[in-house]
Amino acid sequence: MKSFANKVAAITGAGSGIGRALALNLAQQGCSLALSDVNELGLAETVSLVSGLGVKVTSQKLDVADKDGVHAWADKVVSDHGKVNLIFNNAGVALGSTVEGMSYEELAWVMNINFWGVVYGTKAFLPYLKASGEGHIINVSSVFGICSQPTQSAYNASKFAVRGFTEALRQELDLEKAPVSVTCVHPGGIKTNIAKAAKMNDSVKSVGLDPLTGSKNFDKLLRTPPEDAAKVILKAVQKDSRRVLIGTDAYAIDVMQRLLPTGYQQLVSMGTRLMK
Repeated sequence: MKSFANKVAAITGAGSGIGRALALNLAQQGCSLALSDVNELGLAETVSLVSGLGVKVTSQKLDVADKDGVHAWADKVVSDHGKVNLIFNNAGVALGSTVEGMSYEELAWVMNINFWGVVYGTKAFLPYLKASGEGHIINVSSVFGICSQPTQSAYNASKFAVRGFTEALRQELDLEKAPVSVTCVHPGGIKTNIAKAAKMNDSVKSVGLDPLTGSKNFDKLLRTPPEDAAKVILKAVQKDSRRVLIGTDAYAIDVMQRLLPTGYQQLVSMGTRLMK
């Protein structure tokens, strides 16, 4: 897909961050938009920002953990726009907790949004992407889908799962010679609301972190503007890249994991202690 003009893109988590930046960039390139987010206020702000750029824009409040809701949205996107060419499975949440201190409900909350939301979005839109004759699936994992982090076991699990699911899907579509491609995105520290909105329970005290300030310390690592991330992602789509890393930190983490596939764990633990 060399051009986004006259295409239709569906974006989850479009109310802020990377989702909003993708919407603005695509609209400026003549791509019509179907936007969704569980946050109606943020979603309305994004719609306001892209309105007037000369493309059709529809929006839908959506919890990506709702399988039936995601499938209904996919049907509505095609009904409203006539087709859909791209699905950006971007919505996500974070949780700070030790494994021992994490409840099953907290783990399910993260997995239902970060992993199952990607699965639902992929399966709901895939038949329509094939029918378009030129489709692309963009699933957002994380550098934490490459390298694990203490107190982020649920997030790590969800993002590692997204990576495995997405890579297998790409191989299947290669074998089918289907008119749909797939890209897995691994952002590093992006200046989005995910850290501010992250849940963090008292169990992190057992590893020496403060549940009230831990997310603020993590926020210091969020250096890449979402607008820059969106540009990198869209270039990766145009190049038909299987995987894309975003940010110098993402490249550094990827190299560290390749060179020290198990030893990196000690380095991360040491680094976490220094961030307290």
